[in-house]
Amino acid sequence: MVQTKKMNESFFVKMQKDLTVTGELIRARQDEKQSLMDEFDKECKRFFFGKISEKALASSVKMTNNELQRLNKSIRDLISRARSISFREMSLISAQAPIGYKATLSGMMGGKKKTVKKKARKIVKKKEVVKKSVKRKKVAKKKPKRRIAKKRKSVKRKATKKKR
Repeated sequence: MVQTKKMNESFFVKMQKDLTVTGELIRARQDEKQSLMDEFDKECKRFFFGKISEKALASSVKMTNNELQRLNKSIRDLISRARSISFREMSLISAQAPIGYKATLSGMMGGKKKTVKKKARKIVKKKEVVKKSVKRKKVAKKKPKRRIAKKRKSVKRKATKKKR
């Protein structure tokens, strides 16, 4: 009797639950980040209206930045986790590619696996960038010619005696 592949459904359901939980955690961290930013905005308004000092606002800035960095790191980690879970799910699903069979009078024919083509990953080594010294011709910019005012020759008049 011919057997077909069967997916491990319990494992798949477990991965689906993990992915859902991860998505919910990402959303919770985003909500937490938004509430933190709203709270800081209120602090800024309080400072603007003179209810708190600049020193208090400065300490609030430091605390808020640390908390924002922590939340951003947590969100990035959760996104990475979700990506790896979904990759595992896709590999499990891709393994379920159907095997072609045909029914004939003599029985079932076929059973050859159709291979699923995977995209070949290119491994690119980082090449050291060697800066080549390129000699550039120094082109002197032509300065516009200045018009030099020509000195007019002053004609010296001979001193003439005035007639009295």
